[in-house]
Amino acid sequence: MGAVFATVPGSVLAAAVVVASAVPLLGWALLARPDAGAVQARDNLLRGVGAADPRAAAAERSGPGLLARLAGSLTPRGTVDRLNRLAGTAGRPAAWPVPRLVAAKLVLVVVAGTLGLLVVTGGPSVLTVITAVAGTAVAWFLPELLLFSRGQERQEAIALELPDTLDQMTIAVEAGLGFESAMARAGSNGKGPLAEELVRTLQDIAVGQPRREAYLALAERTGVTDLRRFIRAVVQADQYGVSIADVLRTQAQEMRLKRRQRAEEKAMQIPVKVIFPLILCILPTLFIVLLGPAIMDIAATFGG
Repeated sequence: MGAVFATVPGSVLAAAVVVASAVPLLGWALLARPDAGAVQARDNLLRGVGAADPRAAAAERSGPGLLARLAGSLTPRGTVDRLNRLAGTAGRPAAWPVPRLVAAKLVLVVVAGTLGLLVVTGGPSVLTVITAVAGTAVAWFLPELLLFSRGQERQEAIALELPDTLDQMTIAVEAGLGFESAMARAGSNGKGPLAEELVRTLQDIAVGQPRREAYLALAERTGVTDLRRFIRAVVQADQYGVSIADVLRTQAQEMRLKRRQRAEEKAMQIPVKVIFPLILCILPTLFIVLLGPAIMDIAATFGG
């Protein structure tokens, strides 16, 4: 056994030890639980609110703990702030808290860097070095890419739900309800991310946050252009005493028009997107099937 270890290069052996120690750390970063004080404080804050999904509530309680604090101290503050912004746009998924993502970033970089070192040590070349560096960079930005993708999907869902939600609120306001009551009804009847944001905005107002700040925080939190424009219209209507029913009716019509225009735009983009698969995949195959036998016959005739 000693002879076997003697034949292994020292760098390869060190890399293997680092990988073997990083895998348990990655599992700890993803599955470890926070301290009891943080869990108790969160439970006290959420008491009476009620979680829509018990599994999501349980996932929120599971956090990284000591490793997350260590990773947070080693990670630049700008990276943590960027993760916070991306997590807010993505709706702060219960399974992806920011401390856990910070810990996962560091562990992924260690694993990817060690594997890249193994590849470079096995066959050093320009290509292996570029591959190792690119793999380490992708591992560092992977949690941010996942959050960005989820945030984009959430923004598209909010933009898609906004016209129907405004129609419901318009009907409720015209029936005699106030704006916040109409918002509460739309939030309770809805099931998407927009309904969740409306409920959260009402909770912010209920705990004492000014209405204007709560509305502006809703627009800033989601990052949806149409919703931001609607919130500005509501804030101006509240400031200048304009009828909120007229604002809702006008905004609902505008949102429906924009949704139709976006659908038409995507439909007009389909022929352009089909050109590249058509040229690269379908036309060469078609030429081979149609012209292949004729070319073979011509080659046989002139070759004979």
